[in-house]
Amino acid sequence: MLFRFASSIPRRSSQRLSLSRVRLLSSNAGDASSPDLRARLLTELKDAMKSKDTLASTTIRSVLSEVYSADKGMNGQKIASSVIASLIRKACTRRLDSAAQFIQASRPDLAGKEEREADYLARFLPPLLPEAEIDRVLRDVILEQAPQSKADPRKSLGMVFKAFYTRVDKASVDPELVKRRAGVLLST
Repeated sequence: MLFRFASSIPRRSSQRLSLSRVRLLSSNAGDASSPDLRARLLTELKDAMKSKDTLASTTIRSVLSEVYSADKGMNGQKIASSVIASLIRKACTRRLDSAAQFIQASRPDLAGKEEREADYLARFLPPLLPEAEIDRVLRDVILEQAPQSKADPRKSLGMVFKAFYTRVDKASVDPELVKRRAGVLLST
């Protein structure tokens, strides 16, 4: 990672050095796996507002409003980046569902807008774990849970999910894929 501070940036003598002038220039600025999604969203919002990109600014503002709403539910604490990633993933899903409904209603213009917003938000998402990695972790969890799984199958499935999500960040997997793969692996 390359850091460049405001002191190394040419500036007018009348400008004062402040924390807002400190800039982080990173070689992976477009990397979706950056740890602090909140900061990245805010930076992208500022850039979109400066470039007068209305699609980007309204899309980011809608996600940030969900983030701030979730913050209020945490009694003054800020939510983690993994929760922000799941909020972004839900926002993408909502937009894609809306696009499908607009296409059914013969409104391709609105569907295109929703699809562009979903594509824009997808840039912020960390990559999902591949199915093979999910299977490997699930097998390990099932092997550890095997002596306890003699009881109710639904209860054992819940214990498998609980153990799985203690090992894997929930934002890095597709929950439907995990549910489907856990059902397959438990039935064999």
